[in-house]
Amino acid sequence: MHNNFNIPNHISIILDGNGRWAKKRFLPRVAGHIKGVQSVKKTVKACLKYGVKYLTLFAFSSENWKRPPEEVSFLMKLLQRTLKKEADNLKQQGIYLRIIGNIADLPNFVSDILNQTIDNQISPDKALLNLTVAINYGGRWDIKNAFAMWLKDNSNTNIPPTSDEIEKYLSMHDCPEPDLMIRTGGEQRISNFLLWQMAYTELYFTNEFWPEFDENSLVKAVESYSSRERRFGKTSEQVSSI
Repeated sequence: MHNNFNIPNHISIILDGNGRWAKKRFLPRVAGHIKGVQSVKKTVKACLKYGVKYLTLFAFSSENWKRPPEEVSFLMKLLQRTLKKEADNLKQQGIYLRIIGNIADLPNFVSDILNQTIDNQISPDKALLNLTVAINYGGRWDIKNAFAMWLKDNSNTNIPPTSDEIEKYLSMHDCPEPDLMIRTGGEQRISNFLLWQMAYTELYFTNEFWPEFDENSLVKAVESYSSRERRFGKTSEQVSSI
């Protein structure tokens, strides 16, 4: 990657197209999910290589329960196996793993391995990469949950919360907002992902299916990001004078 590229501090990715990748090759949809795990490993490795500090992956949304039951069951088992196999590897690579989403509604065998993995972590402030995986997650759920927790802690006030107060209760309250969001699979929407946090995130869409995504794909996304001017409501003149 060119030295002049502006490396995003925080990249979020919607992992889309596993099933379509498999269908295109006359394979069962689950084959795409298996192949997609390899793309996760490649992307994590590339982020470590280029100094990305935060990587957030949308692995399973709260809407994905609507998929065929056999596919959902396979995804849960694949998640369990992957975490069991890779947890120690992540720790050895200096990666802090964070899980966000409604874990309580996941099958017990999944929530058990998630809790075991979360308990066996390096300190996030010492991590080379903070890896967040969103499972049974939805942006609307996150905001609703944040308001509910704020109300629980502030039941004696009639003063509405400020944005900063709500942010403290969001799933990713201890992480910077994403600089770049990548979505694979050709769709151009954010699908209820980090709705609050991505107010000023740069969006990048690619037709590549997630199982095809690799280091070169990440470089292309970062190239696009580096060519953009992030103004955050200011004028170009104000930004250039900083």
